[in-house]
Amino acid sequence: MTTRRELMEPGWNLDNSYARLPEIFYTRLEPAPVRSPELIVLNEPLAASLGLNAEALRSESGVEVFAGNRIPEGASPLAQAYAGHQFGHFTMLGDGRALLLGEQLTPQGSRVDIQLKGSGRTPYSRRGDGRAALGPMLREYIISEAMHALGIPTTRSLAVAATGESILRESEQPGAVLTRVAASHLRVGTFQYAANWGTVEDLRTLADYALQRHFPDAEDGQNRYLSLLQEVIKRQAPLIAKWQLVGFIHGVMNTDNMAISGETIDYGPCAFMDAYDPATVFSSIDTQGRYAYGNQPGIAGWNLARLAEALLPLLHEDEEQAISLAEEALAGFSEQYRSHWLTGMRAKLGISNEEPEDEALIEDLLQQMQTHQADFTNTFRALTFDKAGDTALSGSPKFAQWLERWQARRGRQEESKDASHQLMRRSNPSVIPRNHRVEAALEAAVDHGDYRVMEQLLAVLSDPFAHTAEQEDYCTVPEPSGRPYRTYCGT
Repeated sequence: MTTRRELMEPGWNLDNSYARLPEIFYTRLEPAPVRSPELIVLNEPLAASLGLNAEALRSESGVEVFAGNRIPEGASPLAQAYAGHQFGHFTMLGDGRALLLGEQLTPQGSRVDIQLKGSGRTPYSRRGDGRAALGPMLREYIISEAMHALGIPTTRSLAVAATGESILRESEQPGAVLTRVAASHLRVGTFQYAANWGTVEDLRTLADYALQRHFPDAEDGQNRYLSLLQEVIKRQAPLIAKWQLVGFIHGVMNTDNMAISGETIDYGPCAFMDAYDPATVFSSIDTQGRYAYGNQPGIAGWNLARLAEALLPLLHEDEEQAISLAEEALAGFSEQYRSHWLTGMRAKLGISNEEPEDEALIEDLLQQMQTHQADFTNTFRALTFDKAGDTALSGSPKFAQWLERWQARRGRQEESKDASHQLMRRSNPSVIPRNHRVEAALEAAVDHGDYRVMEQLLAVLSDPFAHTAEQEDYCTVPEPSGRPYRTYCGT
């Protein structure tokens, strides 16, 4: 018979394989305790999938883990060291306000990182206070869970705990700690760090670890380190394509924010595009538009080139041969990305086969959307339900011509009109985390302690392809404003 004590066991099943790497890659450290921890939100479905007991996690001792006041059994907290190109400039970095508690071994047999974000200063904090504000942590929770529901690989948010302390940013803000779950926190910047501050053997050890953890099937290849590069490329290409297909703008695609696992990581100044425009930028610090929506595929390729540079000593003992192997692998990224993007765009238009003219059909639509400032999500949603008249393109002779071409194209495929419609329903979300909706939820939570707006938003975003009447209100675009929407890193 199960005892009450067993029912209240949290279910932590932690291992610490990263801590068994050479000590150059981390600093062992415990989180700084906080004054008055309070659980704000707990992701119960995620907890269950991790083998964790939600009731125990909501207890006083469970909340203390989320706030950093208690170390769960089996944890070995550490701050990871890494480097990165930040807006093109290379620098030494590391977890300045985060600690890896360990790796949860799940009932499904997977291994995932459990990280506290906002848990205090580390040796890599530079001038930062190591803390996080409640608003940005709730923002990461909302958007990372929305990305998961959209079918986009992502780190996920297990919990947000308030600290009972204030932190100083532009103004005093309530502090919080986010518990983040990731396939791992290995970044392109981790390999750059090893290549610049470690030995070749340190780099090899890291690469072997990455292969074993993320790409075990590639370990037996003729050139295992070339296979590592190829596998990372193979995961980044569909990831970036999926971003583009829903209008997601990461905002800060530094090399330290590219996870080799192929998950979206670090939701700082990210946002979703309303009116279609490749030049769209939301980040307050991206004044040159380096990370604009239309630049994201190119930046991903640039970041992968930096990974290749770090791996050169492992690719071949002859440097010229190593460069040649790296260049050949990198050349495949653009083709892979374009293939994933075209497949996704065809699906958004209800097209399930390939014709040479498809790319022109897609590009013509996007050009007209840009000209008429048509909402990205709602345009495809309207096409899904044969309501082209509801779009900003309605009344345009060029759009009328495009509609005829599109209908003719769909008519040339074997699939029925109903099958085409169902493909579009599965490919075009009804709702995304609209920026004004996210801001409204954060304002209610942070300024008024009202979490109902956020809970309602999370519920709607949990099934973005449902296309229900209840979602209608969340499809509306923001009212026109004289000021452009801006996002901030929240560090």
